[in-house]
Amino acid sequence: PMQPPRRQPELVEGSLPVFVFPTELLFYADEQASHKQVLTLYNPYEFALKFKVLCTAPSKYAVVDASGAVKPQCCVDIVIRHRDVRACHYGVIDKFRLQVSEQSQRKALGRKEVIATLLPSAQEQQQQQRQQEEEERRVKEQLTDSVFFEQAAFQQESRSPSTGPSLLTVLLGLVCVAALMLPTLGEIESIVPVYLHLSVNKKLVAAYVLGLLTMVILRT
Repeated sequence: PMQPPRRQPELVEGSLPVFVFPTELLFYADEQASHKQVLTLYNPYEFALKFKVLCTAPSKYAVVDASGAVKPQCCVDIVIRHRDVRACHYGVIDKFRLQVSEQSQRKALGRKEVIATLLPSAQEQQQQQRQQEEEERRVKEQLTDSVFFEQAAFQQESRSPSTGPSLLTVLLGLVCVAALMLPTLGEIESIVPVYLHLSVNKKLVAAYVLGLLTMVILRT
């Protein structure tokens, strides 16, 4: 069986990809050279294309060769001139539409929109862009810093319980000190009752525990 031509599935109305560069035109009032811009239409296909340029504000622009043809695997430059550079048009977004069709057909196989804007000054635009980038960078840095400080604060909070000796450690230490200050068993001259007299062994244990508690307190 014969193979259908490769291009056949592409020839559905409106489905053909259109390759135009650039997709945004910027005109600057204070820069005469920018009042003339070039759109390049590429034809990567194996058949010739017809093209037509439409515009939402045709009175503001002069399009050189607003319609024509592009040979297979070729490209064509479309020159667009801004002819109404006035302050009232600053920032207004206009649109160009490139419609392409096959030489033998009238229906548009594909279309692509390109936006066009008139701005007062190239330098001002670059300055605004730089300020915007600087602002974005500052915001990012602030976000990073705030995250860092939050983490640091959290780490500090989580460490805070162990920064000093606990109440229990201190109490145990005081008990051991008191035990060591009590008279040893066998001492006769003492105002402390006999039942509070501790043996040497008990005092040694108290001294040992106090030593351990001192190490714990010093470590924290």
